[in-house]
Amino acid sequence: MSIIVALGCGLLFGLGLALSGMVDPARVLGFLDLAGAWDPTLIFVLGGAVSVSFLGYRLSRLMTRPVCTEHFDLPTRTVIDRRLIGGAALFGVGWGLVGLCPGPAIVSLGLAQGDGAVFVVAMMAGMLVESLY
Repeated sequence: MSIIVALGCGLLFGLGLALSGMVDPARVLGFLDLAGAWDPTLIFVLGGAVSVSFLGYRLSRLMTRPVCTEHFDLPTRTVIDRRLIGGAALFGVGWGLVGLCPGPAIVSLGLAQGDGAVFVVAMMAGMLVESLY
């Protein structure tokens, strides 16, 4: 059952990314280019994502357990350390350079877009290198 729910959530997430234009690197780079020809349309995607996350988090605090599994997997660490800041900065720089982040890159694989395949291979290599430390 949980695999079917996860598959449904993944498909819904991917559909949302594809419909919103998050898998189009040019559109994402246009959104991130505040000093140039800024394209503000993705701010609605950001606002929608933050709103749904906020409501889901608040709802989870009212529930004793999730519907489809035994417990919530919420982060417990609250420390903002050098490793977290470095990872966030690296993520932001990578996103700003190519206009893709992991979710849209994986969706672009399903859409047979070449940029996503290169990004996913590089991401997996980075994950492998990180796991060695």
